[in-house]
Amino acid sequence: MRAAVSISRNEHCGLSVVCESAGVARSSVYAQRRSRDAVSGVRRGPKTRWSDEALVEQIRTQLKSSPFVGEGYRKVWAKLRLAGIRTSKPRVLRLMREHGLQAPTRCGGPRGPQSHEGTIIPNAPDLRWGTDLTTTFTLEEGQASVLLAVDHYTAEIVGIHAVKRATRWEALEPIRQGVRKHFGAIGRNVACGLELRHDHGSQYMSDAFQQEIAFLGIQSSPSFVRSPEGNGCAERAIRTLKEQLLWIRSFATIEQLRRALIEWSELYNERWMIERHQHRSPAQVRREYLAASTKLAA
Repeated sequence: MRAAVSISRNEHCGLSVVCESAGVARSSVYAQRRSRDAVSGVRRGPKTRWSDEALVEQIRTQLKSSPFVGEGYRKVWAKLRLAGIRTSKPRVLRLMREHGLQAPTRCGGPRGPQSHEGTIIPNAPDLRWGTDLTTTFTLEEGQASVLLAVDHYTAEIVGIHAVKRATRWEALEPIRQGVRKHFGAIGRNVACGLELRHDHGSQYMSDAFQQEIAFLGIQSSPSFVRSPEGNGCAERAIRTLKEQLLWIRSFATIEQLRRALIEWSELYNERWMIERHQHRSPAQVRREYLAASTKLAA
């Protein structure tokens, strides 16, 4: 309408001038446009070169090519952007919902008030780790325990272990793995400045466990009772581990499980996309942080 030129005035006329001359309310014109678009199925807003059908095929391609299962629309949207396909998150969510491509979810129970406020995410790697355990089943040796430790800043799995029975000594193994990898060796006060977040399980509250981490220079940081969100980084890593490995594969022996855990943790650290890190992997976040710290020190 703005591009139209009045013959009598020889100037551009807006919608308000035309409606005033014709004695028609602008709201009537807009209402007629909306009804016309609704009948024709035309969506408002800018048009992209990707139709819904073509975009659904691209979404299916991304889901099939991923080494992980059950990824949500946010990660699919990020992968589409990396592939050069520009679209919006709401549109990806709508298409995945309409075509049954969403990740399966569970409805939790009612939640009470939060026991604490603030954040459990530190400002740098190796300032706070979280540890927890879960169980799985092997075909030949029965139930097995899986223990891991996670860096709260990078969401990186720093240690992972599988054993028949999760004793206080076995609970220390993921911590020892992380200390050897990120602090160089096992020794007195070698990990000073590091906090360890854990729950009130008997393994973690035992004297042997507490004395060992104190020897390494690690400060114990137990979460609030019945508040798993205080140990949320380890809890979230275990959920991902279950969805991506433990619930979809079978293992004959605990040793086979242990090797699979090590292999999967390396894949997770290098390729799992973390939303709070702008869909970068945990290992990538650590490398970028160390590179920035080295450059700043120089």
